[in-house]
Amino acid sequence: MSPRVVLPGGTIGILGGGQLGRMMALSARTLGFQVQTLDPDASCPSRSVVDRCITASFADIAAAEELAKGCDTVTLEIEKVPLPTLEAVARHTPMRPGASVLHVIQHRGRQKGWLARNHFPVGPWREAHSADELAQAIGALGGRCFVKSSEGGYDGRGQVEVKSAAEAPAAWRELGERSVVVEAALDLQSELSVLVARSPKGEMAVYPPAFNHHEERILAWSLLPGPLPTQVAERATELARGITEALQVEGLLVLELFLLRDGTVLVNELAPRPHNSFHSTEVACLTSQFEQAVRAACNLPLGSVEVVRPAAIVNLLGDLWLREGGPRFEDALALPGVRLHLYGKRDARKGRKMGHLSAVGTTPEDALARVKAAAAVLGV
Repeated sequence: MSPRVVLPGGTIGILGGGQLGRMMALSARTLGFQVQTLDPDASCPSRSVVDRCITASFADIAAAEELAKGCDTVTLEIEKVPLPTLEAVARHTPMRPGASVLHVIQHRGRQKGWLARNHFPVGPWREAHSADELAQAIGALGGRCFVKSSEGGYDGRGQVEVKSAAEAPAAWRELGERSVVVEAALDLQSELSVLVARSPKGEMAVYPPAFNHHEERILAWSLLPGPLPTQVAERATELARGITEALQVEGLLVLELFLLRDGTVLVNELAPRPHNSFHSTEVACLTSQFEQAVRAACNLPLGSVEVVRPAAIVNLLGDLWLREGGPRFEDALALPGVRLHLYGKRDARKGRKMGHLSAVGTTPEDALARVKAAAAVLGV
């Protein structure tokens, strides 16, 4: 029997009330749904746009069950939700994606191992559980490596670049003396990402790959569709479909990918939620990633992923707000094709994502030039 469809007028729960949850909630409201969320932060960005916000730890089983009992389906905007919480939600209402997907993704070593065992391409890597094991792994991988905490870490946090095994003790201490994944540095040409939506009845929709540029390990700008050779885009899409099907995802899955200079496409990491590199779908595509997340969680027919016009985004970090006078948004908005998207965060901090600019153009390159011009006006 096909899973039940949740129709407009029903209630969607979201674990996490950050900017991704906020943008999902806004799309859900447009479709006619009620929205409830759970987040540890009493002033989270979603609070002002949802019907109810439960302030509680993600580990609070009672609070998660309270959310689930009031919702027809629950999804998430952050992967750091403990598995017992996801399992508790699923006892009361559909949890999409479910605990089995998060079990693979939440731990980098487990994720890399799953990808390798299922014959999906990853770069050379090792797992280490002590400073000595870390030194051995760095040596085995050739010296220059990226060392990442096995759990947690986001926007460049929880990882250290090393150039030799001699740096292992310092890296081990910096990352909290806990399990780490060690990845060999690669000869990268570019970074890209692919977003897949899969409904409970097995329908899939894959967005064209996005082309991404990072600065200080934080996404600086992204371009959709990415200017990629046809064979690279096809390989990225093939991997996205294969991994999504193998994991039996219900909801969204994003593949962060590396393109090597020899044309090889490797999987870097997986994210079971909306993704920063696909914010441009709001202005580029017939169906935004946020509406698609709602459709998938509710088992509704998935929307078209057609790119109507190329688009690009530039992230706006808290650094802008810390400057004297703050950002002059009116100057950026005066440029043609530019839109501003703010997340409703109260406290600006260096490196914190506060919003983004988007722009459309006649070509991807035109869209990127426009959004970069708007960002330059703000001083990015």
